[in-house]
Amino acid sequence: MSKGFTSWTAPVAEPERPRPRGLPSGLAIITVLALASPARADAIDGDWCHDDGRHMSIHGPTIVTPGGVTLQGDYTRHSFQYTAPSNEAGGGQPVSMILRSETRVDVRVGGPGETYQTWHRCTATTS
Repeated sequence: MSKGFTSWTAPVAEPERPRPRGLPSGLAIITVLALASPARADAIDGDWCHDDGRHMSIHGPTIVTPGGVTLQGDYTRHSFQYTAPSNEAGGGQPVSMILRSETRVDVRVGGPGETYQTWHRCTATTS
């Protein structure tokens, strides 16, 4: 080699990494499905009906009982507890409810030895 001259080596190109495919569209589908689900699907809030014609309505810690009394109870998204008003069936007894599905809640009036009654979300009626 002559003085002042250095050898030159061409740079080696790195192999191109494959790009993940399907992630943006998969993420978009999940987002759309999450936004499309009903807000009440996993909450006890709403209007509940019994086959015998009774009705109650829960909105957060507030309930309108089957007898039409509005009062406050112990609320969680999946359960509700209150004491039945004295002028209603089971007056003075504890009432506990457990959400079993989007359309079913089990209601027990009285202590742990009592059986649960099955209530369903009220359906819209037209006249």
